[in-house]
Amino acid sequence: MDPVWWAVPGCAIWLGILLLPWRPWSTRESLDGDTSLPDALDGVTVLIPARNEADCIARTLTSVAAQGRGQRILLIDDQSSDGTAAAAESLGLTGLRILPGQPLPPDWTGKLWALEQGRREADTDYLLLLDADIELLPGTLPALLAKLRTERRQMVSLMAFLRMESFWEKLLMPAFIYFFKLLYPFHLSNRGSRFTAAAAGGCILIEARALAAAGGFGAIREALIDDCSLARHIRNGGGSTWIGLTRSARSHRRYDSLGVIWDMVARTAYTQLYYSPWLLGLCTVLMAAAFVLPVAALSLSGSAAVLGLISLALMWISYLPTLKYYKMQPAWALALPLTGVLYLLMTWSSAGRHWRGRSAVWKDRIYARGTNPRA
Repeated sequence: MDPVWWAVPGCAIWLGILLLPWRPWSTRESLDGDTSLPDALDGVTVLIPARNEADCIARTLTSVAAQGRGQRILLIDDQSSDGTAAAAESLGLTGLRILPGQPLPPDWTGKLWALEQGRREADTDYLLLLDADIELLPGTLPALLAKLRTERRQMVSLMAFLRMESFWEKLLMPAFIYFFKLLYPFHLSNRGSRFTAAAAGGCILIEARALAAAGGFGAIREALIDDCSLARHIRNGGGSTWIGLTRSARSHRRYDSLGVIWDMVARTAYTQLYYSPWLLGLCTVLMAAAFVLPVAALSLSGSAAVLGLISLALMWISYLPTLKYYKMQPAWALALPLTGVLYLLMTWSSAGRHWRGRSAVWKDRIYARGTNPRA
């Protein structure tokens, strides 16, 4: 076989990605806080599920309380053993209520069970589902509320600004968001495509009525990828959803080592492939063609090396908008082939865990093989 064919698949993949009309590599779908908006938030209840989050809960709760006037904050303490509830109570925040979480029933994931308990206690028109490690900068909640009302959406969500300080965070976390956008193009999702219904579970504002009509969190109680499952249920019920990037909802969860990030990705990567060996094989072929063959082609001569270099250039060009959005040095794009291979290995690790009957572990809870990926 002519060596030039080593580089053709990768070149075709990256050229195709850049030319797609919905521009999955773009960062145009975004929303940041706006302090000029009205801050009357009496129609909003903020649901914060928390399991062993004593280290970061104060920053999260303080930022929520500063969003405006009248919002209710409901912290669901999901059987924490580190004093999360005491740390929250010591803040003395007006409007904060701490709900002791009940034991996890069969066939529920922990986060969804905590959120369902909070939903049953809330009586406002809107619910903000917020992870316990996320700080909201001023004006974020008013901006979300204005977005939902102005565009007549039933659900809006923000892809939180992940921590990007350590070497491994800089190498892998921007790419995590970049790959998510390739898999779930925000533009298509926001236009109503039922095949790409997407959401970011760390920060979601949703109409309580639409959530109840979709069956509450019980309708997706087994879902490991709960955010996209929720978006699909709202969409199937006739609702409209929106997802975007943001610099105003910031996660303070640390990912200082490769092992921590590896476990985070491996927890649901194979779930994303519907536990299908065929899709795993297809994913492997595509990622090898996209990330491995262009680099290998550089060791060849003539047209193959040129095409390999063109493939890498197209890859880097597609990644630069993400790096720019997060104010990262453009040189990190050069490491994307390595990053892609690492994510492929994490996906295979996820499959291996599933085959061994240990699909996902989170906060000392094991979600066994067979858990429904989509509910």
